Amino acid sequence: MQDALRAETISITGHNGDEIEEAYLATPLNDTPRGSVIVIHHMPGYDRGTKEIVRTFAANGYAALCPNLHHRDAPGASPDDAAAASRNNGGVPDDQLIGDVAAAAQHLRSLPSSNGKVGTIGYCSGGRQSFLAATAVDLQAAVDCYGAFIIRTPAELGFPLQVEPILDRAKDLRCPLLGLFGAEDKFPSPEETGELAAELDRLGKPYEFHTYEGATHAFFTTNRPNYHIDAAQQGWQRIWEFFGKYLAS
Repeated sequence: MQDALRAETISITGHNGDEIEEAYLATPLNDTPRGSVIVIHHMPGYDRGTKEIVRTFAANGYAALCPNLHHRDAPGASPDDAAAASRNNGGVPDDQLIGDVAAAAQHLRSLPSSNGKVGTIGYCSGGRQSFLAATAVDLQAAVDCYGAFIIRTPAELGFPLQVEPILDRAKDLRCPLLGLFGAEDKFPSPEETGELAAELDRLGKPYEFHTYEGATHAFFTTNRPNYHIDAAQQGWQRIWEFFGKYLAS
């Protein structure tokens, strides 16, 4: 663990040259060469819990950056209001997400302490987006935490978002993928994650999936009833091992 870190809100230039004025960056206060992590927030948005996750990565030796993907929908709004605006607009467009993640990766690689290796981690909608980014952006590792809508459309599952399934992008996966899922989750269900695993097997892509009994959606989220302490603790251990393997100097 790092004894000292710096955490601050910065701005970065995202997709199509748009200014993302809210991007939360945390870095350890030493010059040791290190890997970096892009944290892709859940649908509830760029909130306190997400920023805590960013700081957790910095405390464990990584530079970490979380861009506010809902910034364009409601600049300066609260996380709840910005998330609602994004949902009303159909969600974050896939090409925009790819551009924003590529910009975040570029910023992290520009830091003096960067070893050039960048991973992503995403939760809920961010889990899907972490998988999506790993098919299109130069990344060394990606973590999908219970990402829905990779296999099914939101409409099939009763959601108003306008994103499409992206299973066909599995052939383009550019880095190892870690998936962490709940056995009691419906978004995605174990059947969906099994279908994704079968496709990755067919394509010969590097991945490892772990499904936790008794856990449902959002089991990492400490301030929600879904929080599952055993699944979360085991999941964090998998994350440290995975990023330690692929992002180390």
